[in-house]
Amino acid sequence: MLPLMAACMVALVGCNTPVKEIAKVKAIDLANMDTTVASGTDFYEYACGGWIKNNPLKPEYSSFGTFNVLMENNQEQLRNLIDELGTTPQQAGTVAQKIGTLYAMGLDSTKLNADGVNPVKEELAAINSLVTKSDISKMVATLHKGGMSPFFVYFVAADEKNSSMNIMGLYQAGIGMGDRDYYLQTDEASEKMRDAYQAYINKLFTLAGYTPEQADAAVNAVMKIEKNIAQISSSREELRDSQKNYNKLSFEDFKKHSSALDWDVYFQSLGVPDLKELDAKQINFYKGLEDLFKNTSIDEQKAYLAFNLLNAAAPYLSDDFVTASFDFYGKVMSGQQEQKPRWKRSLSTVNGALGEAVGEMYVAKYFPASSKEKMLQLVGNLQKALGERIASLEWMSNVTKEKAQEKLAAFGVKIGYPDKWRDYSGLEIKDDSYWANVRRSNIFDAEYYLADLNKPVDKSRWLITPQTVNAYYNPTTNEICFPAAILQPPFFNPDADDAVNYGAIGVVIGHEMTHGFDDQGRNYDKDGNLTDWWTADDAKRFTERADKLVEQYNNIIVLDTVHANGRFTLGENIADHGGLLVAHQAYKNSLKGKEAPAPIDGFTDDQRFYLGYATLWGQNIRPEEILRLTKIDPHSLGKWRVNAALRNIDDFYAAFGIKEGDPMYMAPADRVVIW
Repeated sequence: MLPLMAACMVALVGCNTPVKEIAKVKAIDLANMDTTVASGTDFYEYACGGWIKNNPLKPEYSSFGTFNVLMENNQEQLRNLIDELGTTPQQAGTVAQKIGTLYAMGLDSTKLNADGVNPVKEELAAINSLVTKSDISKMVATLHKGGMSPFFVYFVAADEKNSSMNIMGLYQAGIGMGDRDYYLQTDEASEKMRDAYQAYINKLFTLAGYTPEQADAAVNAVMKIEKNIAQISSSREELRDSQKNYNKLSFEDFKKHSSALDWDVYFQSLGVPDLKELDAKQINFYKGLEDLFKNTSIDEQKAYLAFNLLNAAAPYLSDDFVTASFDFYGKVMSGQQEQKPRWKRSLSTVNGALGEAVGEMYVAKYFPASSKEKMLQLVGNLQKALGERIASLEWMSNVTKEKAQEKLAAFGVKIGYPDKWRDYSGLEIKDDSYWANVRRSNIFDAEYYLADLNKPVDKSRWLITPQTVNAYYNPTTNEICFPAAILQPPFFNPDADDAVNYGAIGVVIGHEMTHGFDDQGRNYDKDGNLTDWWTADDAKRFTERADKLVEQYNNIIVLDTVHANGRFTLGENIADHGGLLVAHQAYKNSLKGKEAPAPIDGFTDDQRFYLGYATLWGQNIRPEEILRLTKIDPHSLGKWRVNAALRNIDDFYAAFGIKEGDPMYMAPADRVVIW
């Protein structure tokens, strides 16, 4: 997709707690490779085949890769930290008490099963008592604040054309299977998915105490409404058009455009009684919602809202609800064979509710300050290399180059963890029910972000927690962020040679920087405003190159006869290519004209650079998850982030002697270079 603070949390871990020494990891582990496969035949198998063989899928995973290895390590570390809290009594109301209480509730299967459906009974009764359009409007707001997404979602974020100020936004949502194609496609697989989904809906209502007739009626209502929502929803590809999806208008004009809800009641219930303007994103979606409401009864709308409640609450209720949710979303949609252990699920809940508090514990014990210093140097080197590449682009005019350089120079950089930790004193964690606490946490988050409405954007705010194994570029703040958790092997290895680190974390840095110039990011200027700073000719030349990349990926068959979606994954594919090119140039710059270092383990520095990159994407994945991710994930699958990306890199051919006739070979005229 979002200076270090030295303070420790005295209530959680002692300020004298040392950072845990990171065990040394081989820069290139030969056991991870499969040299029986030639590098020119399938570089992914050559570089990762050993790892793939040695890391078979566990039943709890639908896919498992190097990201998951780090996530598992982090989970064990966080589990140990939380277990430490349980060794001493914690004062009521402290962050330590909240973390410990919520985690323990997730583990308490006896209480969860004894509670059954009771934690949602009051909310279900409130939904079933709705009578008027005003009642429905108020309930939609209530569910939205509680973390659910019936019909659409609201958000508070930077106004994309006035990026220093926050604005209210609305975005299409409301479908439980996550993508409109599941409702609209008529192939056998889609039909089976819909059948399984309907069985799941029926199961939830049955568990909630509805009669068979009531459950059947509820299923019909939910499917009727969700199919209608799918029909009026923009496609994945259309959602990538930033200009088309910016629709700022006055609140009064919005109400004239759509009367789907009583919008005054909705926003008053949300806690925004004097809304003046909003960004309605997919503007025609809300006109479509107006027709949906006209063509559905209050009873059908109530069934749909009840399902949204049950579906959201199911993972936090008794085991029969949890199993029903897993059987559909885990087994059917993703191919998982078993649920994750209860402690992992509970830890995930704590991370969601008290993420930065947990992150502060994590950083204090496991994040070495030296990592930030090395990262800052790497970022500077990558920034310089990208600037050099922009300057040398043959397809871009000097006018646009100047604007691009200004944007690059204005990048903000976040490394490790936030300067200021979030205050959780207002979050109430009580010993009533697991779901009640999750819901209160969601409301706490909703009010946290609603408080930003019509205020200046806080650029110190992080979009992910320090313990998240990921990184991001945010176009409206023009910043790149690298949390503490990703700054460890194989991404960032203090003991690795420079070639490997530039191929790994260097490419990640370059990837996030290139997002500022991909098919979406290029539409935002140095200040994060959605504005066209390109000449028409340069925009045309960019699009021509991007379209060639789209075709390359469209031709990939991910499974059976299913192709990759080159248009949907275009931004990530541009960023992969740019990251590789920029990081390799930065590595070459780091040599400062000196002769390349001697080979290590028989591999030249250039070979180690590309092996370092490929190592990041080793992965086993189930067929169901391949199909699901191809629908919903804007990233290409791991194999293609290696093979498809590298086929465009001239230096890769030279490093491994890839020649015409090799499966990895692509004719120079067909290779794409954008950044």
